[in-house]
Amino acid sequence: MKRSGFAWFVALGVSGTLLAQAPPVAQAETGAARPLWTVETALASPYSAYYHQRSNSIFVSNINGGRFDKDGNGYLTRIAPNGKVLAEKWATGLNAPKGIRSVGNTIWVADIDELVGFELTADGARLRSRIRIDGAGAFNDLAVTADGTIFVSEAWRDPASPDRPSRIYMITDGHASVFIEGADAGLVPIGLLVDGGRLIVGTGRQLLAFDLKTKVRTIIATSNAVSEMSGIEPAEPGAYFVSDLLSRKLFHVARDGTVTTLVTFDHGGADIGVRPMVEQLVQAGTVFVPFLEQHSVSAYDLYPLIRAVR
Repeated sequence: MKRSGFAWFVALGVSGTLLAQAPPVAQAETGAARPLWTVETALASPYSAYYHQRSNSIFVSNINGGRFDKDGNGYLTRIAPNGKVLAEKWATGLNAPKGIRSVGNTIWVADIDELVGFELTADGARLRSRIRIDGAGAFNDLAVTADGTIFVSEAWRDPASPDRPSRIYMITDGHASVFIEGADAGLVPIGLLVDGGRLIVGTGRQLLAFDLKTKVRTIIATSNAVSEMSGIEPAEPGAYFVSDLLSRKLFHVARDGTVTTLVTFDHGGADIGVRPMVEQLVQAGTVFVPFLEQHSVSAYDLYPLIRAVR
């Protein structure tokens, strides 16, 4: 069952071989940004589109219900870089899956109050692990380190209530602890990315960085143009691509903190994935954007978007 996705997130301030459908047109700040392809079939409230380099495929989390509903309707879809659906329900048995990352061949997904790991095999997905965190209930995005440490964000609402503070958990060898919480975590922390020795955190108005060892916080950028940093992916060193579900924008955040709007979509794009590529000495590639409300995922060439604003 497909339900309205946008309304869920306002409270915080979807097997077979299917072909990509005719894509809609999104309006960029400097012109029209036309998708390379759009997949509409097989998806139900897609939240995260994650590019897995080792398998050269995109994994999409489908909420397929309410964002806090433990209904067992959630699933992961696997898509090829050309937009062909490789497995409509590659992994099932989830509730409201959102952020996705990987450690080797294990695909990890945040699912309300637990992290679920699926091993990528020749026959499909094999459940590897479930890590439940007591007291949690609003997981959003994931980030991982090279050694397999996992970070997961939890943001209930803005402003957070004293009994439900915003938190970022750290999971090491299956054991969870609070990495940072409350006001220190920023206003509605959602998007996460591990970049070297730092955890990059997207909040309501700021992009923050936390030292993984000392937890010292640094403000990378502040912008009133940003409403909710749903997804963060690396651009050139020290710079990032950021998606904003509420403002419907895709941003580039430069090393010096300059925030540039690359494109404004017709609809809100949630947690993006990027297949990186250097073009004409510019860090670009393909960005995969899940449109929660439209039950679709579109792919865009980043290079013309970046070139147009420089």
